[in-house]
Amino acid sequence: MTLKIHIDDSAPPYEQVRARISEQARSGALPVGYRLPTVRGLAETLGLAANTVAKAYRALEADGVIETRGRNGTFVAAAGSAAEREAAEVARGYAERARRLGLDEDAALAAVRDALRAAYEA
Repeated sequence: MTLKIHIDDSAPPYEQVRARISEQARSGALPVGYRLPTVRGLAETLGLAANTVAKAYRALEADGVIETRGRNGTFVAAAGSAAEREAAEVARGYAERARRLGLDEDAALAAVRDALRAAYEA
C-alpha cells in the first residue's frame, strides 16, 4: 500500500488518507481482505499523528470500506461490485486524461454529463 500526503493540499491529512485508501480499495489495488497497517504504524510511515490516521480509519469503517477485527487488525471490507470498481477505474483514467488535456473540472464534468445523457437516452 502506498499513500502520499500533500501538506500544501487544501484537504486535511485525515481526509487525504481516507480518500486514498477508499480509492485503492474501490480500484482493487487494495484487495478485499488486505490487512492494513496499524494506526500507529501508518501514522509513523506518513509522519502524521496517530489520531489523524485513527480519524481516517473511523471514517472508512463508517463508510464500509474497512472493517476492524479486534486484535486481529483492520482489513479491506468486501464492499462494492466489480462493475462499480471498473467504473471507478475508468473514471479515474478519464479524470487524469482530462487534466492532462488542460480541461478544468467544470469542462470535464460537462463532457461526462453529455456522454451519459447520450448513452442513457439512446
